[in-house]
Amino acid sequence: MLCQECGENKATVHLTKIINDKKTEVYLCQECAQKKGEFDFSQDPLSLHNFLTGFLGGEQPQQKTPSGGLVGVANCPNCGLSYNEFREKGRLGCVKCFDSFEQQLTPLIKRIHGREEHRGKVPARTGGLIRKKREIEKKRQEMEKAVGEENFEEAAKIRDEIKRLEKELEE
Repeated sequence: MLCQECGENKATVHLTKIINDKKTEVYLCQECAQKKGEFDFSQDPLSLHNFLTGFLGGEQPQQKTPSGGLVGVANCPNCGLSYNEFREKGRLGCVKCFDSFEQQLTPLIKRIHGREEHRGKVPARTGGLIRKKREIEKKRQEMEKAVGEENFEEAAKIRDEIKRLEKELEE
């Protein structure tokens, strides 16, 4: 496939952008991708460090305390890992690191997964019960939203649907 920008070189970069739920795909050669400023080919684009640095907000200058330590950066009391070491390696040292770096990790996890809590996957064959419970939870949120918007007819329909789902769950 040829580059969609210049139409001359072989497309080696596949760029997919999703903006406001609209997906656009572009196939570019390396030169056109660099000209558009989409990629920096001077670094290894597949390195885990570069990937996580993008999610962590890039390399940010750290402020030093008078004693030489970093402001607002603590070490994990269990394994001694610092947040800067996590940023460099892309891995936490132990389970306690989640508690130690919760303030920094929460926005990162939310950005990657779309929510702060772990939801996990539901098995296709045996996950019917879990799927129904999640659907009921989702319907309750929709009902609260409808009530908040004073759309009581819609809220009543959702309430009835919740009752039907709960009855199915009991059976």
